[in-house]
Amino acid sequence: MGANIDLIFKIAGIGILVAVAHMVLKNSGKEDYGFAVTLTGIAVVLIMVIQMLGTLFDEVRTVFKLF
Repeated sequence: MGANIDLIFKIAGIGILVAVAHMVLKNSGKEDYGFAVTLTGIAVVLIMVIQMLGTLFDEVRTVFKLF
């Protein structure tokens, strides 16, 4: 249960950092870099979620003795 809370805090932290970086870059006239930062943040979060889903599927396979 503790790992799930840590994951939520990590995702929230990444979201806050990406939002601030995007706003700063947008206000300084570098909208392209802001967009790249946003896409990078989304990719990092998706990788974290995909890893957690892989762990979940492994646990389900173990519980139901599949394979």
